[in-house]
This record gives sequence, structure tokens and C-alpha cells, in this order.
Amino acid sequence: MSSLNLRTRAALLATAACLVMPAAASAPKHTPASNGVRVGTYHYDNLRTGWNFREHELTPKAVRSGQFKLLKSVELDDLVHAQPLYMSNQPIKGKGVHDVVYVATESNTLYAIDAKSGEILRQHNFGPSVPYTALPNQCTNNGPNLGITSTPAFVPFTGRMYLITYTYPNFKPTYQIHKVDMVSLDDDIKPVTITGSAKLSDGSTYRFDPTVSRQRPALLASGDTVYAGFGSFCDAASDRSRGWMLGFSVDDLKPSTGNELLNSRARSPNNFFLTAVWMSGAGPAASLDGHVYFVTGNSDFSGGTFNRTRNIAESVVQVSDDLSEVTGLFTPRGPELGASDLDKVDEDFGSGGVMLLPAQKGQPTNLAVALGKAGKMYLLNADDLDNQASGNAKAYDIVHGGACWCAESYFEGADGVGRVVTSGDNVIRVWKVKGGPAPKLQKEVESAATIENDQDPGVFTVVSSDNHRNAVIWATGKPVDFDPGTFKLYAFNATNGNVLFKGDAGTWPFPENNNTVMPMVANGRVFVAGYKTLSIFGLGSGEAAALPRVAAPNMRVKLAAGEHEIYGTVRAIDGVKLTVEKRDGSMLTVDATRAEKEHAKAQPQVGKALVARGTYSSAGVLDANVVLHAKSKSTMWYADR
Repeated sequence: MSSLNLRTRAALLATAACLVMPAAASAPKHTPASNGVRVGTYHYDNLRTGWNFREHELTPKAVRSGQFKLLKSVELDDLVHAQPLYMSNQPIKGKGVHDVVYVATESNTLYAIDAKSGEILRQHNFGPSVPYTALPNQCTNNGPNLGITSTPAFVPFTGRMYLITYTYPNFKPTYQIHKVDMVSLDDDIKPVTITGSAKLSDGSTYRFDPTVSRQRPALLASGDTVYAGFGSFCDAASDRSRGWMLGFSVDDLKPSTGNELLNSRARSPNNFFLTAVWMSGAGPAASLDGHVYFVTGNSDFSGGTFNRTRNIAESVVQVSDDLSEVTGLFTPRGPELGASDLDKVDEDFGSGGVMLLPAQKGQPTNLAVALGKAGKMYLLNADDLDNQASGNAKAYDIVHGGACWCAESYFEGADGVGRVVTSGDNVIRVWKVKGGPAPKLQKEVESAATIENDQDPGVFTVVSSDNHRNAVIWATGKPVDFDPGTFKLYAFNATNGNVLFKGDAGTWPFPENNNTVMPMVANGRVFVAGYKTLSIFGLGSGEAAALPRVAAPNMRVKLAAGEHEIYGTVRAIDGVKLTVEKRDGSMLTVDATRAEKEHAKAQPQVGKALVARGTYSSAGVLDANVVLHAKSKSTMWYADR
């Protein structure tokens, strides 16, 4: 590791809740030495770089040799949104010491799995999950159950993992934060039920509502606090759902006193609040000094409710470690890019996370990048995000990263210079960081091949390398159908964008639920979790293992008598009247008055797809009580009914 830039290494190690580091030297003699990485947080470190710089086996040559393949397939009890985590030379109660992959499912089950054999060493269930039928408008941007959605976080020096469950005691959706023993998978202390309250602009009190709040972003363990972001279910219950960033003590799970409510307006024109923290599952990031960074989503579609103190929608946010103060704020400005414009057409800036770059040689400031639905990637001064005083965006650079329901990655090349990896529009792009007083991003590589994906654009990537050599970009695609909903694992040569490997990695039979699978690379293996399956890839002889066929669950909402459901593409909008082109080419008028009144309307946009439920009037107009977004490809549409 001596060749790795010392400032980069220090930044990566110092910010990691559980980090890329050598295995413990005290492992019993009978345990095979694995001297490899430990991955205890989303995207490897608290900067969220997604870079494993200690991968010696999976070189570009080895991956394209034909010996890289699916080695094992492990059966799980439910869908996995969370990234797998990894501990080498890890004791497991009753099983000795193993290299262990930890996987959390939407049935609230935590698994400890042998990373080599695929044996389930231990598992623990934390209670019944919440069925999707109990969600606002029976949201289907998920699987049939909601349990552990976010990626947990380790604090390795204490041997504890932190995770958040969504359970259903007495038919009441409830979030709890757990401090878990990594050896036994049992609770180390009594879990804490998540609550929160904050003052609105009129002096009234708003209280955290677990029935309308979705905990999707990965957890962040930084300093003495575990952080968790909250958003909404399908933009439903927008009159009640608001974004939160909450903190909890790593010792006793006591809530932070400065928990941050992101929209404290008492009123909005359409009674539509949100300002969610969802980031497609990416975790908030933390700097060396403990500041926390995240990106917010849309708010009222009037486009007039952004306020730097009362409603920080569509922004990269920097907060103090105790969450008591917003210390920096970057909000896109300019024609068709400002927060108001993004709100009007539901083009969330917060569809992707924020990544902090390790210290760059010759660069006087720390840097960050953020990329959302609009496809513009901003290179930011992480030490001074604020751009409102002068009225001008202070981004160092703005490049086209492509529409992104995804997260960026980072690595350093053979020259020791940093690179940012994007996957917007399903294309891998590598951007070289040009440092100095006015830093820039220079596009260096663009893959000729696009990644299979019929859901929202942008996929999830990580990078493995041996210090600065042999960098491989790993990506998981998204399905092109929903029965069986197979998605693929890709490996790209980071120096030229060529495909080194492409193979089936799992199934995701959910047309309205974006595949947010994040691959994880450790000790010569690649781990990919999907629906009821953990796939383990690596180098080996013989035939590849078979990917099991998993039956797709039936998640269609039961219609009331006389009710109908249609899919189509919006061709015109006149107030609440929508002209929709159905899959057969015929045109239909959808009246969204009821859906808007009942806060069951996700803001439609011309050229984008929707699903609407309601009853037909005598004039043939669909009087909709629900209008939600649908994927743009008709392969992801259920049949009309």
C-alpha cells in the first residue's frame, strides 16, 4: 500500500466507519489468513467513494480470462435493498472464525454468511415487517415487505453493527434502531423506537410519522453518532411526509437533540411538503472534521416554496455533527436548473447522493460531486457549499453525467490523479480531476456499451484496484422485464471502458421498484444481493453455478368495484387534466382532481409515463384517485385493467 497517495489514504481511513484495512493479526492458527479488506459501511468509506484499493486478485486480465463466474448462490428470505457488508477473520457464535458477508433483508432478517462456501452461519429476525398494503396508496416502489431497507453500518473497534428495522406491532408501522453484536447477531442493548419533533414556521409542532416516512438512505456512523435520513413512499401522503436527518448515540442510541427537519413550512400552495432524503439508497457522507453531507429531493410543485431556512429542497446540504446547524448549502440556480424549476417537474436533485473526494494533490479545498435526475453533475467546494449570498452557483464545474438514479464512485489511476466514475444514462464515464484554484472534471473514458436497464436511468458502481494499478469498475444493471426480472453484473476496464465481464447476477421482479443493488468487492469475490438470493462471484474452474429461478410476487393493488388502472405516457397537461397516450396508441383524458386533493398524485410531466387508478365518467374520462409515476419503458408496465 506504500504507493497509495498518503493524503488519500489518510482521508479514506480516517472517515471510514468500518474501513478498507488488514484483517486482525490475532486470528486463530486454524483459520486461513485472509489479510483482506473489511467493508462495514455503504460504498466502503464515509466519503462514499466506492473504492477498494486492496484488491489483488481481480485484475482486468483475470476478470476477462473466462475464469471469473458465478461461484455460489445463497437463498435468502426476501428482497435486499441494502449493500452486503464484509468482515474478514470474524468470530461467529457457535461457528468459529470465518470471512463473513452480512446481508440484511426486507423481512427484517440479518444473515451472517461464509464468504467462500456460502454457508449461512447464523441469522436473526427482528420482527414482522410492514406489508406494502399498509403503505400510503399501497406504494409499490419497493417489494411486498418493508423491513431493513437501508445499508447498516459497523463500528469495527467496538464489534457492533447499527441497523434500522421497520416492524408492524399491533398493525402499527414502527421504526427502531438497533445496536447489534456482530458475533451473535443479537441486540447488544434494547432497541430504541424512532421518534422526533420540530417546530414549524407558525410555532406549531410537527412530529415524526413512521406511517408516511421511508428510511432508505444507508446509515452513517461517524464520530459518536449514527445518522439516518428519511423520505416518503412514492411521494404519497405529501401533506404529511417531510424529510428528516436524525442522529443517535453510538453508545446508548439516545436521539440527538438537534435532529434536522428539512421542511418546516407551516403551509404550501398545494399542501405538498416532502423535501425527502432518499438518494436512491446512497448514504449521507462525512468529512474528516465530522460534518455530514446529503442531498434533498423535491417539494411543492408550485415551485415557489424553497427557502434556505424553512425548506431546503433540491440541495446539497452540509450540517454540523450534532445536526444543530446547517453549515453549507448548494442549490442549483439558473434557467431550467434551479430548485423551483426542478420542483415543478419532479426532477429531484436528490435522486443521487453526494460523494466527497479524498484530498487532491495541489488542491486548496476539499471537493464533492453530486448528480441527480436532471443529469448535471456539479463539482463543488465541500468547504464552502453556500451559493445563495451572491445569487450565483459556486460550482467549480458542471458536466453532463447523465440522468441518475444512482451514485458516483472514485479511484486514482496509475498517475496518482483522482477519477470520478458516473453511470448516468446507463453509460460508464470516467472523469479526471484537474486540481488547482479552479478545478475541473475532464472526461477521460466513456464505455461503448450501455448497461441493460428498462427502469429509471443510472446504475450502481464500485471500483477495485491494486493500489493505483489494475482498476476495474463494477456495475449492476437493472431488469428489462419483471418476470423473472433478471439483472446483470458488469465489469469494465477503467482505463478504456471495455467490458470485461457480463453475466446474470440475480432477479428483481418489481417493475415499479428501482433496482438499487450495490455490488461489493472483497478478497477476490464480488457479492450481489437481489430478490431472495445472494450471488457470489469469483475466479474458479469448471462450470458456473446456476442462478435460481425465483417466482415473482403478485403486488398489484386490489381494485374496488368499478375501478380501473391504466398505464401511459403524458402528452399534454392542462391544469389537472392530463392527456395520456396508452400503450395501444389511443389517447385518454385523465382528470387528476381527486388524486391531487387526496395527496395521491406524483407530479406528472409531459413525455414521462404514469399509472392512474380511478373510475370512468360517462364521457370516457378517467376520474383518477391515484396518479403515480411509472417507468418509461412499457416492458415495465403491468397490463391495463
